[in-house]
Amino acid sequence: MSARLAGKVAWISGAASGIGAATAKLFAAEGATVVIADVCEDEGRQLVSEITATGGKAGFSPCDVSNSEQVQASIDSTAAQFGGPDIVVNCAGIVHVGLLHEYPEDDWDHLMGVNVKSIYFSLVHAFPHFQKKRRSYIVNVGSISSHVGQRSTPAYTTSKGAVLSLTQSIALDYAAIGLRCNCVSPGITDTPMLREHLNTASDPDEVLRQRVRRVPMNRAMQPDDIARSILYLSCEDSAGVTGTSIVVDGGYLAAAEWDTADDSLSGVDNT
Repeated sequence: MSARLAGKVAWISGAASGIGAATAKLFAAEGATVVIADVCEDEGRQLVSEITATGGKAGFSPCDVSNSEQVQASIDSTAAQFGGPDIVVNCAGIVHVGLLHEYPEDDWDHLMGVNVKSIYFSLVHAFPHFQKKRRSYIVNVGSISSHVGQRSTPAYTTSKGAVLSLTQSIALDYAAIGLRCNCVSPGITDTPMLREHLNTASDPDEVLRQRVRRVPMNRAMQPDDIARSILYLSCEDSAGVTGTSIVVDGGYLAAAEWDTADDSLSGVDNT
């Protein structure tokens, strides 16, 4: 590894599993001290053990990202223990399935709190620490739903559209202090959250196969695929890049229509 994050401190929300966990492992391998901020304490502490066992630096911080006081306490304890943070990755997110006319108001508010309001909280409470840095970074995890609609998930789709817009606003307003803010928009990614979403169907594996057939690369993304783009936006490899989104979706958004079962090159081994 090139240790691109040597000496940096990264606060990563939703890092106990999925994309957040892959990001925490990659950042630690690149030299960062990572703080795993999550409500899932057992999984978070286990990840810390895995990272430290391989020589990385990590800590766990219990945090409900929809609660301002908990976000402040988590970020402040990060700064007190490790310094920083230099990097904030807002990876925490939830999804609900349901039509809008049937959607409970409490569920709407909870999802927006986790998926969008948490980003506001992280900026507010990290800002005093960012002011002391020459360079700092926020990476927000959006979705292909930041760019297009999706059936039966109106609150989730709305929240991910907001993530992209908020990313752009932060980038504009804080560029002068050396803060770069960008978004990574994953496509179909094999995470615990995706599996939870698919499990609402009678045949989750078949639903996943049908979805992947719409992906030109003919596979689901893996958390590591997303983590590498988050790393790129969290260091000076991406100097000059701010207020934008990297879509990591295997080509999903590039095609109006696609079905890999009809692809004349589908027999080619591209693994």
